[in-house]
Amino acid sequence: MGQGIVMREAHFPGRAPIEAYGNGGFRFAEMSHKGSILCLPSGIYGWEPADRERLTADDFNRVLAEAGEIEIFLVGTGVDLRPVPKDLRSVLKEAGIASDPMSTGAAVRTYNVLLADDRAVAAALIAVD
Repeated sequence: MGQGIVMREAHFPGRAPIEAYGNGGFRFAEMSHKGSILCLPSGIYGWEPADRERLTADDFNRVLAEAGEIEIFLVGTGVDLRPVPKDLRSVLKEAGIASDPMSTGAAVRTYNVLLADDRAVAAALIAVD
């Protein structure tokens, strides 16, 4: 007898520019994803931080695992710019990652430019409506 529906982690195995954002999600690689995303060297992943208002190191375990492949890390904090909490900044810095917070719109545009320049860029992008 079959196992029923198997839920898989949302993952696009590759680097792709973000074609559109808004309405609570993102469009990339001719696909759409509802919710926030992590754009990493290993691919684009669905990502839901525990508390969008208070990001923690636990929200960035996947980023930390790929730290050696990341030159620039953008944090799209939603509609408004919010600073990366000091304790999270410290954890990222220990891993050799400098975080650059900005609104999600600015982070998407910056990510696309750096990706087109073939830079080792990664981004954590909080979805906006």
